[in-house]
Amino acid sequence: MHVGFIMLCHTALDRAAAVARYWADDGAPVVVHVDSRVAREELDAMQAACAGSADISFSRRYACEWGTFGLVRATQAAAERMLAFHPEVQHIFLVSGSCLPLRPLRELQAYLAAQPETDFIESVTTSDVGWTAGGLDGERFTLRFPFSWRRQRRLFDGYTRLQRRLGVKRHIPLGLVPHLGSQWWCLTRRTLSAILNDPNRPIYDRYFRRVWIPDESYFQTLARLHSTQIESRPLTLAKFDHEGMPHVFYDDHLQLLRRSECFVARKIWPGATGLYSAFLSRTVSEHRVSEPSPGKIDRLFAKAAERRKLGRPGLYMQSRFPRASHETGRTAGPYSVFHGFSALFEDFDAWLSKTLGLRAHGHLFAPGRAEFAGGDSVFNGALSDSAALRDYNPRAFLTNLLWNTRGERQCFLSCAGDNLAGVGFMAGDANAQLSVVTGAWAVALSGVKGDFTAIRREAARLQRVESDMLAVLRAPGVKASVRIWSLADFVENPMDAIQSVFDEINPRAPHRLAEVPRMVDLTGLTAFLQRLKNQGMLPTLVGDYSQIDDMLAAPPERARPYLVR
Repeated sequence: MHVGFIMLCHTALDRAAAVARYWADDGAPVVVHVDSRVAREELDAMQAACAGSADISFSRRYACEWGTFGLVRATQAAAERMLAFHPEVQHIFLVSGSCLPLRPLRELQAYLAAQPETDFIESVTTSDVGWTAGGLDGERFTLRFPFSWRRQRRLFDGYTRLQRRLGVKRHIPLGLVPHLGSQWWCLTRRTLSAILNDPNRPIYDRYFRRVWIPDESYFQTLARLHSTQIESRPLTLAKFDHEGMPHVFYDDHLQLLRRSECFVARKIWPGATGLYSAFLSRTVSEHRVSEPSPGKIDRLFAKAAERRKLGRPGLYMQSRFPRASHETGRTAGPYSVFHGFSALFEDFDAWLSKTLGLRAHGHLFAPGRAEFAGGDSVFNGALSDSAALRDYNPRAFLTNLLWNTRGERQCFLSCAGDNLAGVGFMAGDANAQLSVVTGAWAVALSGVKGDFTAIRREAARLQRVESDMLAVLRAPGVKASVRIWSLADFVENPMDAIQSVFDEINPRAPHRLAEVPRMVDLTGLTAFLQRLKNQGMLPTLVGDYSQIDDMLAAPPERARPYLVR
């Protein structure tokens, strides 16, 4: 079965010439169309490179702007030349200048010889299949598109909106049923001749001249009129992303392309020397009659498209900064925040690290500096402990820290005196676990000496800060795991509270806590809170603090193991 190739070129003409020579040397005629906007010197160089082959010829040139009828007209001109000068050709294969043969010509010829009456062209109706990725579906056939989408975007969009507003609807001629599909097809001589010699061709051409992207619909629609047997699939491997942009193949895609077992692939990067060397070589290979199987690599491309669209959980980068609320995941892994615990327990971060066997930081958002585990001034990913750098973008600081330590759970401390600007972000993060003891700031303030009026004002400020934080954590739509205790409730039974937090961090832990952190001395706390109340400041977040003295005064056999008397 003789097959001929139509090649549409507009760039990298040296690579296109090498591919044309490869097919021509094996006896397949090639008709080349070069975009009329390409410089004459480049065309002359390509013609000189192909001058030694009688099976390579050039058709009349047309301007081939994307989305316009010029691409159809160029294909028609090249097809007319192929049919006129190569009567032996029974199948015509349309390719681009960036296409590359993946299998020897003899295998393609054998494949087509086994199906001599079959047209391989993707052809689907817009009503049955959502073929397009973005853009217009049915409207491309019922509206007019006289303006270039790339060069005259404002006119294109404005004229489209105007037609919609006026209810414009073009008449589709002669009962055509519009179909869409890949531009790259392989048609039989009989079908292509019928399309080009159809007595209604002037009507069809006039209609499709104002259809948007007609190269994806002209032959796909008319083949349905004239073909006796259509395989609605191309023989060319072409992959597209979620925006409809073609994937470009590079040297590291060599094995992937071979696995597809397709006959031709596009779009090949002109600099992919390894691909051109591998597939244009004349090494003897085993003859295969296998069916093209682009589905073998579909999973990888689907995953790549998803990765490009959604990114990786917790990764923020200049090239793909996700829109708010459209992230795959706000952070790269689970983490725990202990708010108020450092005021109640001595060296709580060190105890956490020892008990859980992980790195526990101090107050990462402390006013003076970020207190990294071990007192380091620089942490993973070159994160500085500078408060100024951290506070410029607290959210980015946290996500960077978690991305650079992914696979290792992070824990850190917090209090009402810290920078709490990132609480809203953490509340919406399913990876966050926030354990909050409200009113713990009173423990530290109870030991401060000096002007009590200033102390009362500071207590009121810290309580307001904490109240604002609680409003965020209790709002609808919170995705974080949040536990909240008042100071009095927590002190009454701290062991069960901490155990519940640890059970969530490590649900497979076989035993309960064997060692407890040492609680600070709470003597005088009740008197301090009462004094605040007496001077007009109501410590609402502390809880029923009157019970704390009773617990401190309890006999040893009834005392809580955490309370220090």
